[in-house]
This record gives sequence, structure tokens and C-alpha cells, in this order.
Amino acid sequence: MKLVILERNSLGTDIDVSCFERFGDVMVYGNTVRHQVAERVKDAEIIMSNKAPLVEETLKDAASVKLICLFATGYDCVDLEYCRSRGIKVANVVDYCTDAVSQHTFAMLFYLLEHLRHYDEYVKSGAYGAQDRFSNFDLPFTELTGKTWGIVGMGHIGRKVAAIAQAFGCRVIFYSASGKSTCTDYERVDLDTLLASSDVLSLHCPLSERTRGLIDKKALEKMKRTAILLNVARGPVINNSDLYWALQNEEIAGAGLDVLEKEPITSDNLLGRIQDSNRLLITPHMAWATTEARTRIVEEVCRNVEAYLQGKDRNIVT
Repeated sequence: MKLVILERNSLGTDIDVSCFERFGDVMVYGNTVRHQVAERVKDAEIIMSNKAPLVEETLKDAASVKLICLFATGYDCVDLEYCRSRGIKVANVVDYCTDAVSQHTFAMLFYLLEHLRHYDEYVKSGAYGAQDRFSNFDLPFTELTGKTWGIVGMGHIGRKVAAIAQAFGCRVIFYSASGKSTCTDYERVDLDTLLASSDVLSLHCPLSERTRGLIDKKALEKMKRTAILLNVARGPVINNSDLYWALQNEEIAGAGLDVLEKEPITSDNLLGRIQDSNRLLITPHMAWATTEARTRIVEEVCRNVEAYLQGKDRNIVT
């Protein structure tokens, strides 16, 4: 059995991937970009990947491939129709980073809400030590209790965030981007109501034609000027240029982003021009990547491979 790991470094080099060696010969690449995929998978029977494009162009010469295992939940990098036509099974991993992403959501929120960079720098600059009073709160901040927390995407992560927000005393509302949510634990509203009502709006939805560009200029104009927007879903759910406009014109109070339209950030992304961390926080697509979550995803992919070799379907999406 020949296996290939295309993006080993996306898991972090501190995480052990030797569990795959018991299945056969494993070829490991630190990273793989589009033009390298076809050559690296041509002899593989099992491909393990994260973001590398696995489409007709890159798979057409891989005559032996039978299984694609993703180190991810989302599978928009895979052409499912083409794989189906070839009889190639595709397996993902679900619910491996719910705690990690939920934790990061609130880390970003509190960083922005309480202006933590400003106050940390205030102390370290010597300004606090030079003042004659015990406290400083020159940038006002508010409590979460009594606020409305809006959510797009009420899956595992959305529900976890909702429960935490509720524990902080928030009223939770949500919009079902797919229109198929069965969640009855929280109030479901239409998009316009969500935008107009939310003091905090967090995005936890998959990328689809329904969610691509969902938060654009029109949507941002409907939000409260005091609102904070958080994106730990997929970058293209927010139009980055429109968000730049909204922040520059104080249409919203701030934004925390773990994902961008193109990753890593490109020089033409206007958001890179905003240096005020009290208004914009950008982290490098790391919300999912706690040590525990990265260990868990390797273990889950290992189980997916094992199940396939035993003739069982596990986490198969097509």
C-alpha cells in the first residue's frame, strides 16, 4: 500500500504522524502547492491532504488512488463529482476542533472588547507607572451580560459558542445559512434581523455558494456601529474590501478574523493596512490548531484509513 501525505507541516512538526506507517509505504511532504500535486500523487493509493487541490487536473494521472483523507472538516478543495466518477472515496474529520475554535472565538472577542493590546502597552510603556491614580480606563469597554450574540452556522462549533455566550449572560440568536438547521435551543431569525440585532456576530458556517460574500457592504451597513464581527469560518464568507471600508468608516466597532479571502494574506488585501489592533485583529488561521486538536485530527485520519482497509466507510463524504 502506497500512501502520501501532501502537507505534513500543516499539522505542526511537533505532532507525531508515524501511526500511518503500519499501513504501508508512506511518502511525506512538508508542503505541496498546486503544480506539485499531480507528480506527488501519481502512484499513491491513499492521499492525505489538507488544502492542496484534489481535482481532475491533479488526479487524472493517479490511476491507483482509492481514498482521499482530509486533515480537515471542509472539503471544498476536492472535486467530489470527479472523485465520485472515479470511485475515489473521500473522508473528512468532524468535531475535532470544536473546543479549540470556540476558545479562539472568545479570545478574539475579549482582546477587542476590552482593548487588551492598548492596556498592556499602556502599562509596559511606563505611562501607568507615571500616573498618580491606581486605575486607567481611557478606552471604555462594556460587559457581555445583556448583549445579543448572533451566530451564522449552528453546527458543533456554533452550538458550543452559543452555550458559552449564554453563560456570559448573552441572548443568542442565529441565522441558518443552509436553511436546513434543526436547532431549536436558540432563536432562529432571518439575516436582516441577525445583522441589525447582534452586538457580537460570529461566523461558524461552511463555505458554499450561499455563504460566499455573505457579509458584504450591504450587510455591514445593517449592523450596529457598536458591533464586533468575528470570523472563524472561511475567509470568503466576508468580502475583505467591504470590511476594510466598514472599519475605516466606523460602520462597526471592530473585527476579529482568523481567516481571509486568500491565505496567507496577500499584499493587495486592504485589511493589511489597518494597524489599529483595537479595531482589527487578524490571526493566521490558527483557531483550530491547539495541540490537542492537531493530535486528535491525526488520530481520526488514522482511524479513517484503518476503517477503509477493513472494508468499512468512516466519515466518507462521497
